[in-house]
Amino acid sequence: MARKGSHLRVLVCPTAFKESLPVAQVAEALAAGVRSVRPDSLIRRIPLSDGGPGLLSALAGADGGSVCLHEVSGPLGEPVSARILWTSPGEAVIESADACGLHRVPTDRRDALRGDTKGVGELVLRCLDLGATHVAMGLGGSATVDGGTGLGRVFGYRFLGREAEDLLPGGGSLGALARIEPGSALPEGVSCTAVADVRAVLTGPDGAARRFAPQKGADAEQVEILESGLLRLGERLSRDLGIDVADRPGAGAAGGLGAGCAAFLGAELVHGSDWVLKRVGFAEALAETDLLVTGEGAWDSTSGLGKITWEVLARARDAGVPAVLVCGRASGPVPPGVTLASGDGAWLEAEDLVRLVAGALD
Repeated sequence: MARKGSHLRVLVCPTAFKESLPVAQVAEALAAGVRSVRPDSLIRRIPLSDGGPGLLSALAGADGGSVCLHEVSGPLGEPVSARILWTSPGEAVIESADACGLHRVPTDRRDALRGDTKGVGELVLRCLDLGATHVAMGLGGSATVDGGTGLGRVFGYRFLGREAEDLLPGGGSLGALARIEPGSALPEGVSCTAVADVRAVLTGPDGAARRFAPQKGADAEQVEILESGLLRLGERLSRDLGIDVADRPGAGAAGGLGAGCAAFLGAELVHGSDWVLKRVGFAEALAETDLLVTGEGAWDSTSGLGKITWEVLARARDAGVPAVLVCGRASGPVPPGVTLASGDGAWLEAEDLVRLVAGALD
């Protein structure tokens, strides 16, 4: 975007505000806030996602494509409608959150012990049935902590207890896992990329259970049940399948679905921020920018675990581009040189985002 006189070149590149506003609506509201203060600005909008909700919007904006809807199982077994974005005849892109997302479960029904990823597996299978030779799976925003075992069951894997009984779906049963029986691999010539929203490993203080399960409704006792189950899953994957994935960055994404994708689909596990920013041409856009405006629903201690908002702010700093961060709540340190516009925990609507941006720039 070329400079014209005194026109300010602004790059608006937010992510979705989880359970509140989709990324396209956030981007439009932030752009409107810039225009309200600097009507002569030259604004470029690039909606972003690190693999969680908004990935399809981000890639459709960059690559185009067509979207179709399919009915799959939700995180607690109810039918939900999930999307497939076809960026080319052979590449299908899905968001795991469409099938097992936190937004699918009302607050009073959230059950981190029982939620599972069966619907994600069903959606991948639908991609294959329709002729996909490459499936890109966005991981993030899940209501589940099952290590991807629901997905694994769709592809024939069995998760057995000490009496050779099939364990119940969900991460709450994995502590009793005694053996994994292998399922089927992807067809020859088909590949899968798992786009992880965080670099978290499967277990430990920054893993799927201890770091992220409380956001999904798990109390302290349930967190430890889930942690124990994921530890057991990692051990059995190594012993029964000869696959060591627990310590891979991204294995803990989407409640351990990253580990499941790598183990059960042979997926390449990639850092979502890097993968998406390359696909949407972020580096080229930043090089022609005077001001970056980004945002996410909550800026907290998990933001620095590889999430895309952190990444774009770091790249803006390295490029000497000033930045504004808009969020509903900020409970973690903001990088130096970034102007924070926070809603102080309020539930934000589009008009609130317009106001926050205008206040930051006025």
